[in-house]
Amino acid sequence: MDTISSYISEHKDRFLQELIDLLKVPSISADSAYKEDTFKTAEIVKERLMEAGCDTVEICETKGYPIVYGEKIIDKNLPTILVYGHYDVQPPDPLDLWHSPPFDPVIKSTDLHPDGAIFARGACDDKGQMYMHVKALEFMTSKDKLPCNVKFMIEGEEEVGSANLATYVAANREKLENDVILISDTGMIANDVPSITTGLRGLSYVEVEVTGPNRDLHSGLYGGAVANPINVLTKMIALLHDENNHITIPGFYDKVENLSEVERAEMAKAPFSLEHYKKALDIDAVYGEEGYTTNERNSIRPTLDVNGIWGGYTGEGAKTVIASKAYAKISMRLVPHQDWKDITQLFKTHFEHIAPAGVKVKVTPHHGGQGYVTPIDSIGYRAASKAYEKTFGKTPIPQRSGGSIPIVSLFEEELNSKTILMGFGLDSDAIHSPNEHFGIWNYLKGIETIPYFYKYFTELHQ
Repeated sequence: MDTISSYISEHKDRFLQELIDLLKVPSISADSAYKEDTFKTAEIVKERLMEAGCDTVEICETKGYPIVYGEKIIDKNLPTILVYGHYDVQPPDPLDLWHSPPFDPVIKSTDLHPDGAIFARGACDDKGQMYMHVKALEFMTSKDKLPCNVKFMIEGEEEVGSANLATYVAANREKLENDVILISDTGMIANDVPSITTGLRGLSYVEVEVTGPNRDLHSGLYGGAVANPINVLTKMIALLHDENNHITIPGFYDKVENLSEVERAEMAKAPFSLEHYKKALDIDAVYGEEGYTTNERNSIRPTLDVNGIWGGYTGEGAKTVIASKAYAKISMRLVPHQDWKDITQLFKTHFEHIAPAGVKVKVTPHHGGQGYVTPIDSIGYRAASKAYEKTFGKTPIPQRSGGSIPIVSLFEEELNSKTILMGFGLDSDAIHSPNEHFGIWNYLKGIETIPYFYKYFTELHQ
């Protein structure tokens, strides 16, 4: 592996240009207007995997967007690593908050990325991190340094709940058989504080609809005489938390694991500056469940947040109207042992129960997934730790993430495989937000580190 640094240096400009070209294609899985672009992206990923050295690459059709599968099997007696990633991206809205067009990538320096960062939708989540694995494979195959077998499964529906992935995995267990699954769709604490994600929260995502009168009404003629769905919806949402920001849904916390003081003390060792955190977000105070720190609130505790709310007139000027309907999208981040289907039903029952007379309530589940915790004594984790130690010169810190990758628990259930989450992004990279970006240093450091995971995993597996 002594040549990896020089290989990256030699091909740096090409690596960056290839990623920029990939980021230019708006593969927005949530918006059917970008269907053609999303299918096009799958074809690009297929071509890049072939160029990187896969012996077999195929576009696997689903009821939605396709899954790109590739493999290079050098010896069936050697271990097999399955790389998962996704080529779809979040919608870029609101567009007016972007400093540059979301699908016209630009490279700019930032305080945390002095060597430059690529600004574009999908730069960090997940095209940039997924593509690190493609380039790492290119190095290993071109230099005859691939120590084991590798398979790739790159999907196009992660940002909309991976609706068709479960069907594909269940139907292709033998094809996807592996010894460990490797994913880069998470982050690390800082460029000088490497970390490995060991836990993910689950997710329940619902849409609610509150209906009052059978049509929009004149607010002067009917105001104060009938229930206003927007007023009612906001009051119902306010009832979902108490004065301590504790979620009020009956049964919501029944299966929440309370970590011991020892475990919480270990978590607290991770470097964290509350003042820097507030400054980065331009807030004067943090907010959350009473009795827990900021890092605990966004990792080991469940949450409930409104992701969007609308109804009535929102155009220019005034329109005095009582809307017939009001809507909201609500996500609940869950911790291990909370079943997302159970939580969704608890939410539905409670939300319908707290609705006042005069309105009708509809709750529509969208998607969800289970939480996940990976053991730090596994071969996979030890291999990842050694890889980070090699390229960063430091032992990485195990860290639970507040994010959700629902398919990780699916992989363990269907493929009986543990997942290692080697993320190279930073919390400040604005994933899912305007001005998403990914540091060039981080991108190249990922390409450098991944081959060492292959090396150490193969050695430890013997």
